[in-house]
Amino acid sequence: MSLKPKAGSQSWNAQSYAANARFVSDLAGVVLAWLDPQPGERILDLGCGDGALTRGLQEHGCAVIGVDASAAMVAAARDLGLDARQIEGQALPFEACFEAVFSNAALHWMLPPEAVIAGVARALVPGGRFVAELGGQGNVAAIHGALKAALARRDLAVESDTYFPSPDTYRTLLEAAGFTVERLELIPRPTPLPGSVGAWIETFGHTYTFAVPADQRPALIEEVVEVLRPALQRADGVWIADYVRLRVWAFKPRG
Repeated sequence: MSLKPKAGSQSWNAQSYAANARFVSDLAGVVLAWLDPQPGERILDLGCGDGALTRGLQEHGCAVIGVDASAAMVAAARDLGLDARQIEGQALPFEACFEAVFSNAALHWMLPPEAVIAGVARALVPGGRFVAELGGQGNVAAIHGALKAALARRDLAVESDTYFPSPDTYRTLLEAAGFTVERLELIPRPTPLPGSVGAWIETFGHTYTFAVPADQRPALIEEVVEVLRPALQRADGVWIADYVRLRVWAFKPRG
């Protein structure tokens, strides 16, 4: 079996993201409630994407900086008038700058997680909090499993570029970086999609689809769609992604 190189295969298109993935920010209400942002607080939005949540925090009166590794997403966020910067989550340059670091649906793309967590710890002032939601253990297991099987039938494989940890594993990483963990919850969240699971794969599955030539990708995606249809498509035609989320609230101790 031929192993295609990982990493960096996932790329982001702001227009495609807005059309096929707006539910990501729309479903952030719980983690935003955990954050409980206060006017005047300095907040880092880690993995800000196109700035939908960053703008909400700014409108709430917070002083927000958004960072994202994608130039396209940063450009979209800047078009909203936001302070958005193209920075890798594994290489945060901030030192004791923020009362809170917030992240929604982004940390699972940032490898290795130890480097990300260390950068978050550096960025926070003593007493500052880290509030995030990311994919947890079992996240999109059916979708990724079908993609891997489709590649295996072509004698191909890819290395995963996502990190979906268990609560115990993530707690260990946070505590090793000096955090005190107040809340950490794994939540199955089957999520209705705005369109076909094929559109989801086109938006989020580049690591898998880019393993084959461009002219073969539509057939690969359609094959996976048919495999997933019995498990993930409801009788009314709505597709349900098998999301599992990990939510965390931790703080950097004073002193």
